[in-house]
Amino acid sequence: MNILSYIGVLILAYLIGSTPFGLLAVKLRTGKDIREIGSGRTGTTNAVRAAGYPIGVLTLILDILKGASVVWLARWIAPGITWLEIFAPVFAIVGHNYSIFLIERDQDGKVRLRGGAGGAPALGGAFGLWPPVVLILLPFGLLIFFGVGYASLATMSVPLIAAIVFAIRVWLDASPWMYVLYCLLAEAILLWALRPNIRSLLKGTERGVGWRARKVKEINDFRNG
Repeated sequence: MNILSYIGVLILAYLIGSTPFGLLAVKLRTGKDIREIGSGRTGTTNAVRAAGYPIGVLTLILDILKGASVVWLARWIAPGITWLEIFAPVFAIVGHNYSIFLIERDQDGKVRLRGGAGGAPALGGAFGLWPPVVLILLPFGLLIFFGVGYASLATMSVPLIAAIVFAIRVWLDASPWMYVLYCLLAEAILLWALRPNIRSLLKGTERGVGWRARKVKEINDFRNG
């Protein structure tokens, strides 16, 4: 296996990650452009805002498959090359967040790439590396999403929880240590993408979901008269 094959896998992983399933699903269902709604991102949360939970769930599943499929692709093309297994989903996350298919110019004339925040493909990458991890990540992610009430916190939590799971498996000699590295790289990409949300969380202005977020909004509305 030569270096060109490895580069080809990473390029394909980026292109798979770049496929804007949320934009396509919302467009087909409602005719709307998801980039003009809510946060303007193409991921699950904004798909829910734009077209409801069924489209949001469909977007979630397809975006998870982005991360998982490129791991399986890497294993098929280059079996036993662990570093390729972890960098393929990293490239898919980058593609999801900065899609070559969503290139545009902003008001200042600068070129930028649109996309999501990376939570679903990050989950998919962990699932591809070790499928049972999804039985841990999904319940925790949903608990944070609906319980705490902030999608950004749920997104940021996925790689951290996965890192803990894989660290335990490394200690048990059941997984390569590079799986933990994947989680840390994914977390770094997500934190960068979610900088505006982190600032909103610190200011207390982040949009929320779930019962707690509604309660906080009611309290703030009451205080503001």
